[in-house]
Amino acid sequence: MEKYFNETIHKLEIAINELEIETDYSIQRIEAVIDIILKCLSEVKEYVLNRGFKNVDEEIHFFKHQKPIIVSKLIYYNAIYKIETKKPYGAKPIKKYLNNELRKLKRYFDNNLEFYKYYRTNNSFIDDKLFVRGKYDIKLSLDTFYFEADHRFSTSHDYKVAKIMANDLIQVYLEDQLHNTAYQDKSTDLPKLNWTSSKTALIELIYALHSQGVFDNGNADIKVIAKTFERIFNIDLGDFYHTFMELKSRKINRTKFLDSLCDALIKKMDEKEEM
Repeated sequence: MEKYFNETIHKLEIAINELEIETDYSIQRIEAVIDIILKCLSEVKEYVLNRGFKNVDEEIHFFKHQKPIIVSKLIYYNAIYKIETKKPYGAKPIKKYLNNELRKLKRYFDNNLEFYKYYRTNNSFIDDKLFVRGKYDIKLSLDTFYFEADHRFSTSHDYKVAKIMANDLIQVYLEDQLHNTAYQDKSTDLPKLNWTSSKTALIELIYALHSQGVFDNGNADIKVIAKTFERIFNIDLGDFYHTFMELKSRKINRTKFLDSLCDALIKKMDEKEEM
């Protein structure tokens, strides 16, 4: 299952990235991405129904960590599609509209706070109730979606995990949109920081931080991290996944920038000691 899923998600991300070469979220492109994700999810469902799981642990792992990755992408792009098609005209109406969408995310967070805590802190003591098919507890804040879903390919909380992952991405998207409409916090006088090293260097740093799991207890999506860095440092990283693949394929010096950071810091420390 692990090998199959890794290969599947790799192919899916490549297909999506090929469509995301453009920087804007055109309606037609979002529709194409949704179609790709739906096809991928259908193939995974067929594989699971035909193969099954070796044991309960594998089933829990799939519904807690693997399936939500695909479903979260579907939720995300569907949300962006709705946001874009309903977006009003004019700077002020757009700001009001986007802020209202952010408030919706906040309400979902507030309404599911206990599960957020459980998931974000990597708890597992009731995973057998949340991520095993055919088992559910009506007291554990079930989404209505569960009762309408195909229970051969759904558990009571795998969709909720996907929703949490998607909401992280949607929040970044909305905040980017607010930034692009010239929304600025008038209460701060801090100057903008511009990344002046290479894009490859920043991508190397982003993937290192993601690999170390330093954001949200290791649950932050790589795209969320990348988009946040783009916004903070005023840079467009483009197809950062492709760049990472190029770094990965290097024969030597694959962590060139990180090594230079280490050398620079050690040099700085030595200088301080000499003073």
